[in-house]
Amino acid sequence: MKKIMQTLWVTLFVLLTTATFGYAEFTAAGSSEFPYFHLGCLIVGGLIIVSLKHKYNRIYLSEALGSFALYTVMVALFTAPVVDALKTLVS
Repeated sequence: MKKIMQTLWVTLFVLLTTATFGYAEFTAAGSSEFPYFHLGCLIVGGLIIVSLKHKYNRIYLSEALGSFALYTVMVALFTAPVVDALKTLVS
């Protein structure tokens, strides 16, 4: 039962984080420049982390959540609005 509950928590976290990423990118870039590839990478990465959490008992809940949070930050850093903001910040 504990394994199923932890897998559900990871699934919920992945779903909410991906939805937040999609909303933030839609409001920042608009519908014409929405990064569908980045969203697809987040979805595939989330599925992989959830399946690893379900398969292996030794992965802690905090490790799975933390790894997906860091993965989301990494993917978000390479989107066009963030790159443009970093360019203006540096120059």
